[in-house]
Amino acid sequence: MIRRLFPHPALAVLLFLVWILLANTLAAGTIVMALLIGVIVPLITAPYWRDKPLLHIGWPLLGYIGLVIWDIVVANFQVARLILFRRNRDLNSCWLVIPLDIRRPEAITTLAGTISLTPGTVSADVSADGHALLVHALDAADPAAEVARIKSRYEDRLKRIFR
Repeated sequence: MIRRLFPHPALAVLLFLVWILLANTLAAGTIVMALLIGVIVPLITAPYWRDKPLLHIGWPLLGYIGLVIWDIVVANFQVARLILFRRNRDLNSCWLVIPLDIRRPEAITTLAGTISLTPGTVSADVSADGHALLVHALDAADPAAEVARIKSRYEDRLKRIFR
């Protein structure tokens, strides 16, 4: 019964929180509307999620979120240092092709979003077969090391989260 009412519990919670944040108030009407949206939208969209991802919610996900937040903060300082103290001609900007071991579209999207959120890198494209991700790096002295860092730091963790 609960599984029928909440086919996607994580989506329901996310929609509830987003509605509360958008409304920017904890009034009774806002909470009721957030609950309605959190219940109704997943119910309506459930038939379109036949092959829903098996998301391991727990320590791996919390660790990944913490790692991404840390990397965003550190990368902000690194990019600021590059902009303030290095000349444009001294930057080693390049395109990186990252071969992907993950296959789930949700995991690939999460990886691409993580890369784009981190200052200094941006995801530009994913191959048609989903086996490679094209990334632009603002400064990568060793492109192969940068690809290995992205794979070990993010992709390996995403393998444990998306099953």
